Amino acid sequence: MAAASQEEYELLLKQAQALVYGESDWIANTANVSALLYHQLKNVNFAGVYRFEKGELILGPFQGQPACVHIQIGKGVCGKAAKDQATQIVENVHDFPGHIACDSASNSEIVVPIFNQQGDLWGVYDFDSTTFSNFDQLDQEYLEKIAGVVLGQAQN
Repeated sequence: MAAASQEEYELLLKQAQALVYGESDWIANTANVSALLYHQLKNVNFAGVYRFEKGELILGPFQGQPACVHIQIGKGVCGKAAKDQATQIVENVHDFPGHIACDSASNSEIVVPIFNQQGDLWGVYDFDSTTFSNFDQLDQEYLEKIAGVVLGQAQN
């Protein structure tokens, strides 16, 4: 199951590109894109950014319930995505060793790394769902494209 159809994702990608067009401020861009995705993806109860800074992930703009502020690299789904620099899809967060439960209503998660123009890890986009197995390869494909757009790295 995907949180959106391919057609919906194609529109979301265009909307994300339009939201960040001409804007270089990362806070404004990640805030707008987080809001867009939170309101358009199915069954999502958290959509937000953690920025890689000072050797850890620090909470940035998001939509959803209050969230954990600091996440160590390698800890939880976000920390694993940052450490491996690869998208993590977790069908059941309760089975994920070391899962950090910021919202007890979350049952599945996808975390997508964000890279800067030099190809270095900048942070991660974190999406939680109340539904088990809410995310799949289609989500990964399009959320990685959208993550690239946020910092001005448009990908087709």
